[in-house]
Amino acid sequence: MLTIIDRYILKKYLGTFLMLLLLFIPIGITVNLAEKIGKILESEVPLIEVITYYGYFTIYFANLLFPLFLFLSVIWFTSKMANNTEIVAVLSSGISFYRFLRPYLIGATIVCIGALVMGMYLAPMASKGYNEFSYRYLKKGKSDRDQANVYRQINDNDVIFVSSFNAANKSGTFFTLEHFEGNELEYKISANRINFNEADSTYTLFNYVKREIGKENDVLITKSRFDTIFPFEMDDLTPVNYIAETLNYNELNDFIDKELKRGSSYINRYEVVRQKRWSLPVSAYILTLIAVAVSSKKRRGGMGVNLAIGILIGMVFVFFDKVFGTMAEQSDFSPFVATWFPNIIFGVLAIYLLYGAKR
Repeated sequence: MLTIIDRYILKKYLGTFLMLLLLFIPIGITVNLAEKIGKILESEVPLIEVITYYGYFTIYFANLLFPLFLFLSVIWFTSKMANNTEIVAVLSSGISFYRFLRPYLIGATIVCIGALVMGMYLAPMASKGYNEFSYRYLKKGKSDRDQANVYRQINDNDVIFVSSFNAANKSGTFFTLEHFEGNELEYKISANRINFNEADSTYTLFNYVKREIGKENDVLITKSRFDTIFPFEMDDLTPVNYIAETLNYNELNDFIDKELKRGSSYINRYEVVRQKRWSLPVSAYILTLIAVAVSSKKRRGGMGVNLAIGILIGMVFVFFDKVFGTMAEQSDFSPFVATWFPNIIFGVLAIYLLYGAKR
């Protein structure tokens, strides 16, 4: 059962966090709009699409930076309580320091659950709208799917290779498909160019060559142009780099399973996204404990000192998160270790700081 003190601290915890979000999100929107307004006007984007875009931007922005906002908000109101000697009064009444932490942990649980729901379902939807608007109006002529040397295993029997891929016209150059039965190569298809026809979901191959592997002699079939059907679409071959961010958790799990079977070279990037869906909400507890430990003591410099320390720790946390995430995306470094390592390091720091704050 919540006491008066619990309700008082919990109200400040959630209220200050929401207030900080409401203050910084308009600033983020204003800065983004000032940067993009020229391209928006040049593209003559309908007003309703601009409003929708900034709705997506709000969710995207809040989900991305909520740990930092939460950290600063806890430091802010806890420092204010310390300066007003409210914390001294609470502890002098016989309440232990760890009991004093209970409303903070309850607040962190509420934020964690909200962040989980947002990260699993709302943020992917917002990320999709945010990125689609950016590539449609703000990055004209630039495609995230123009790639070189695309190699994919599309099912248990077929492996394909495309030397280069152009997303704008859905075409590739120097295409090959190898079909296996067990470990035996049955046939190989090659073409100088491949085009995907959206109207009927067929493919056109130019300078088509099919080599059927025989026990004694191979059969060679050549055509200058050949229309056919394959068990894949161009979007499946070269998914956009941000595709994982746009999928809810269930869809992301299915997508990663499919990409593993296809031998995708971007598996680590997708795994980092999946692990962050869990690690970021959990960071609410760790950052809350650090913030309380840093700001519960009344300092000579007042709130300014606590905020300075908090901003420094917050920046280091973001730095660790970005560096290890990038390491996992671009190397064989474990995505699980990369995403949870900052939480582990700062969890140890939280325990150390809490011990010092209790003393």
